[in-house]
Amino acid sequence: MNTKREPIDIVWFKRDLRLEDNEAIFNALASGKRILLLYVFEELLIEDNHYSERHWNFIKQSLVDLNEQLKHYNSKVLVVKSDMIAVVNQLLNQFQISNIYSHQETGILITYQRDKSFSRFCKNNQITWNENINNGVQRGLKDREQWIEKCNAFFEIEPLSFQPAENQLLTMSEIENIETQFDTLSLETSPNSHFQKGGRTTGLKYLKSFFDGRYQNYMLHISKPELSRKGCSRISPYLAWGNLSVREVYHQAYHLKGTAENKKSLDAFMSRLRWQSHFIQKFEMEHTMEEASINKGFHKLKKEISKEYQEAWRTGQTGFPIIDACMRCLKETGYLNFRMRALIVSFFTHNLWQPWQEATTHLSQMFLDFEPGIHFPQLQMQAGETGINMLRIYNPIKNSLEHDPEATFIKKWVPELKHLEVSFAHQPFLMTELDQAFHNFKLGVDYPYPIVDIKETRKKASDTLWSMKKDTVVKKERQRILKKHTSSFETKN
Repeated sequence: MNTKREPIDIVWFKRDLRLEDNEAIFNALASGKRILLLYVFEELLIEDNHYSERHWNFIKQSLVDLNEQLKHYNSKVLVVKSDMIAVVNQLLNQFQISNIYSHQETGILITYQRDKSFSRFCKNNQITWNENINNGVQRGLKDREQWIEKCNAFFEIEPLSFQPAENQLLTMSEIENIETQFDTLSLETSPNSHFQKGGRTTGLKYLKSFFDGRYQNYMLHISKPELSRKGCSRISPYLAWGNLSVREVYHQAYHLKGTAENKKSLDAFMSRLRWQSHFIQKFEMEHTMEEASINKGFHKLKKEISKEYQEAWRTGQTGFPIIDACMRCLKETGYLNFRMRALIVSFFTHNLWQPWQEATTHLSQMFLDFEPGIHFPQLQMQAGETGINMLRIYNPIKNSLEHDPEATFIKKWVPELKHLEVSFAHQPFLMTELDQAFHNFKLGVDYPYPIVDIKETRKKASDTLWSMKKDTVVKKERQRILKKHTSSFETKN
């Protein structure tokens, strides 16, 4: 063995791109050893169709921001393009590595398989891999009986500070020397983008402006497609990629409550922070949700795939303005509020009668805040295939009129409708030949006719899904799901 190898520990960044309230970093620093901060752009994820360029750009911006903060400590993150085992293998030629620290990632199946392979690799090389709980999500639970208590205990801990000892982090020059041994990549991204910029610095700005006053309209604007863009916190991508921790945001909200002018809005926001952990915990305990409905009774539900319907939905050409506005907005900005997300999934699975699995990768690629633990459970819930949730089939016309009454959002994202009267912007298919001539507008040319009949498709979906709720397997699975994913306290209350 080469005794000249310097002993170091590694912190492996995944979806925790921050220095503050990062338990992996905190524990690594507590060891007293010198630390290398590492991020790997893994080929298996770059090639996976759940991800897209917007995600990698957000991550690059987050790493640039991390490096700006680390300049104060004469350090930086080692950023390479490879796979984790190959990277550590290469580093072992130069360093003696005893510990690697990271958070437990509740990701898509290939990340879980990667983690199992990496765990075996660590054992074979006498490396201790220390995985820390992320945002209160616990691994290995068989039910939820103790989860609430454990989660509460996690959130009650004060956020952890970042305080490395002098020269504890590998220096810039040392890391630049290491970089020569690897395939690195540029962290530059286009400055001209409609997407929120990655990084803790930007995330904290969004959070500050929300707590400084925007939160007061939270409950009023949360369901509105246009107003929610300012009325909601807009920190979801910073939570998804770990620029901010749920715990530190929760603590800030809690301390603000004492002087808050609108405590109800703040309470609603805080409950949704905890709701995030609940759904990710569900996915952690039942990862098969990535590909199949959690309720096995719905596996027998067969839907005929229509590529034409799916293409119209993806491109915002369905003939339903609110749906098309949402899909176009999502493509350009990566963001929709919760109700509009539910609406487009409901339309896809109920009115177009397409399997929810056919929507997974397109939406994950579009959502800048793609979080697997929320993505898959929510798709199934909106598709009505859990057996435990209320069946909700959203009416796009009703939601359009109620939440975008002046058609502001519609006219912004479906500009071919911007010169129409508000009533026609919501329902252009109601225009007569005379109306079309008066507005110099032609249905089927300037904007498509509706691709389905809302009433007929709603009835078909409702009748089918309600009848399936009576199925023996669906009912049996319902009891299993409730037992596994809710506590006895929640069930009784």
